[in-house]
Amino acid sequence: MTTKKRKLLGMLTPSSNTALEPITSAMVAGLEDVSVHFSRFRVTQISLGENALGQFDLQKILDAAQLLADAEVDVIAWNGTSAGWLGFETDEALCRQITETTGIPATTSVLALNEILARTGVTELGLVTPYLEDVQQRIVANYARQGIRCTAERHLGLSKNFEFSEVSAQTLEDLVNDVAQARPQAITTFCTNLHAAPLARALEARTGIPVYDTISTVLWKSMRLAGVDTRALSGWGQLFLQGE
Repeated sequence: MTTKKRKLLGMLTPSSNTALEPITSAMVAGLEDVSVHFSRFRVTQISLGENALGQFDLQKILDAAQLLADAEVDVIAWNGTSAGWLGFETDEALCRQITETTGIPATTSVLALNEILARTGVTELGLVTPYLEDVQQRIVANYARQGIRCTAERHLGLSKNFEFSEVSAQTLEDLVNDVAQARPQAITTFCTNLHAAPLARALEARTGIPVYDTISTVLWKSMRLAGVDTRALSGWGQLFLQGE
């Protein structure tokens, strides 16, 4: 008797993140033979300071990726948004290195977001983050270089990664609603330690604008790379209806 092959999704996780694991696990809970597995590396602060930037040293991330490879996962995903301020090319290089080291396809939250923005022709984006002003401006500038204008943005001025997970649902809804007033073509909740993904569908219904959370984007792309139909997760937002 042949058993259906399980689909194992590997996620690289910031050590102080308490949002992405429970949210991602909840998202796939109803999917038969799909499970998500996590490997952490140290990330505690988000800023443009030398120590904070050094947290994203390539070797530390590759070490965590190799631990996921031991579980024979189908895909390895960096469930984080550091390329937003470090530059999108850092995630492209990371994915190449992960695949060269492990032989496993790789993706990231930001590259997946950028793919969905390109697929849907978005050139005007609403940006919601918990980050500091200078980090936010780096993200805005990097998207401008991609031909995507952040027509409205809101940020909370926080730098301690653990605190991002304590931002309330009401605060997140208010930030998204504020950004929606500018009528961007899409809105992103850009941080994988926010409890924003569960709010996406209701916010889309209220604003009439697609809401792409970065926990959701990386799961969407990971499922696609592993050959899993994303439409089963349409209750988590319009993103999951995007197929071939």
